[in-house]
Amino acid sequence: MKLIYQLIIVGVLITFLLPMSSAVADDEKAREIMQKVDDRDDGDNQTSNMIMTLIDKHDKKRIRKLSVFSKDKDEDTLRLMFFIHPADVKDTSFLTWDYDDPDKNDDQWLYLPALKKTKRIASSDKSDSFMGSDLNYSDMTSRDLEDYDFYLKKEIQVRGKDAWVIESIPRSKEIIDETGYSKSLLIVQKNIYFVVRAVNWEKTGGYVKFMDVVTLEQIDGIWIGTEMHMAKKKGKQTVHKTVLKFNNVKFNQGLEEDLFTIRRMEKGL
Repeated sequence: MKLIYQLIIVGVLITFLLPMSSAVADDEKAREIMQKVDDRDDGDNQTSNMIMTLIDKHDKKRIRKLSVFSKDKDEDTLRLMFFIHPADVKDTSFLTWDYDDPDKNDDQWLYLPALKKTKRIASSDKSDSFMGSDLNYSDMTSRDLEDYDFYLKKEIQVRGKDAWVIESIPRSKEIIDETGYSKSLLIVQKNIYFVVRAVNWEKTGGYVKFMDVVTLEQIDGIWIGTEMHMAKKKGKQTVHKTVLKFNNVKFNQGLEEDLFTIRRMEKGL
């Protein structure tokens, strides 16, 4: 009787769990698209200037200016940002080592000159706002595809260009906690495999973030978003907005690896 009971339990588990496993297996076509997005040439040894405009719900604006540097190190990406304006954030710097290895956590550091202190951003803090903007620290690194299931939802047009709409679902609570997002919709422009829009549902508070690449340019053969808007909404109300504009974008600038170090970020420009 005990054996029969065990067989019945096993049969029930097979009946209910196998279909569930099949249901969560992601879409092969969607994953293929996202792999091509990940593999897209985004240039190397890049320098640029960035203007970050923070807009509150009363339409009050704060403008920050930054110098941005990035370099590939084998399959990894190194990025460094220096705030140069206004005075209250001048010489603040932010360093990221974005690792290609999905089993390796990306490293991030923020230098605060007023405190003369460098803070390492812990995984538990990566869902926090980056310098008061609508980007969080996890937005400053690329997503590891192995952490998500992808589903092709439909095809649309964005500014006259054909695009795919792909749903992105985190595979674990750890990824939700780290990124701060419970799910996302990614709109990928077909001809260049570029994410031109995204919708991110925050895990708490009922907030939704809408990202839109308003201006897309090809510089030295590399497609880059030179103007991006990020709006944080609750229901129909926009509670905050961030506008990023990039100019003087250059590639192949021969940047040295020692630029992307804690010592260098603390030294400033």
